[in-house]
Amino acid sequence: MKTIFFLLSLSLLSITGFSQSSTVNSPEELPVYLRFPTLPQFTLYNISDSVAFTRDNLKKNTPTVFFVFSPDCEHCQHETENLKQNINLFKNAQIVMLSYLPWEEIKKFYGIYHIANYPQITMARDTKFFFPVYFKVRNLPSIFVYDKKGNFKKAFEGSVKMSDIASQL
Repeated sequence: MKTIFFLLSLSLLSITGFSQSSTVNSPEELPVYLRFPTLPQFTLYNISDSVAFTRDNLKKNTPTVFFVFSPDCEHCQHETENLKQNINLFKNAQIVMLSYLPWEEIKKFYGIYHIANYPQITMARDTKFFFPVYFKVRNLPSIFVYDKKGNFKKAFEGSVKMSDIASQL
């Protein structure tokens, strides 16, 4: 009886010893932006003129805020209003508002919120669905802050105070 119990115990220990454990911090589970915490290569298309907008178009030595949104998302609409009301907090930064939804919806949003009046905001369409995958977006809006050297600083999901975002610049 002791031999059977010993063999059974040994079997259970060997099974747990060979099982793989998955941790949130394993490289495979981290979003790409955390594995490579610098500004990525990307191609978006400006809503204002349909011209391609890439990492090379970003202002040098200026913090960058990526604002992933959906034009029909109430939280995104509210966050855009908050951004406009607190735009002075971002006078030394560049903001890239981007969506993967149809051009017409983003263009309508661009007009309703008068984004053209805010030179530090670039609104663009992500035709390749690059940023939602790169940032592993789970909630909208999602906001990602990079410092003036292009290094990732902080991610925000959902509604957030503009002062909290600006504090990361």
